[in-house]
Amino acid sequence: MYEPSKHVKTFFVAGFQHYDGALAFDQLKVGTVLDLVPERDNPHDPDAIEVRYEDIKLGYVPHDDNALLSVMAFYGHADVFEARILQVAPEADPWQQVRVGIYVTDKR
Repeated sequence: MYEPSKHVKTFFVAGFQHYDGALAFDQLKVGTVLDLVPERDNPHDPDAIEVRYEDIKLGYVPHDDNALLSVMAFYGHADVFEARILQVAPEADPWQQVRVGIYVTDKR
């Protein structure tokens, strides 16, 4: 059976309150596709994956959730994943304002 994508994991964008998410907050909608950008030179986490909306850094994939994404990106397979906004909650604490789902896309 064909599925357009398969859900792999869900997380809140880590560090959202420390980056430029507020600049794009009004544009962030459920279903919006985000970019996942490996940040290999990150001094705190060599597996760090930035979460971006267009050219705006929203934060990171949480450390506990980034290992598989980092390995796949390192070996050139980052394009099998798609990140989509699942929830935008302006009333929530900043670290829980944007929830993202990671999906494996069906390339068949």
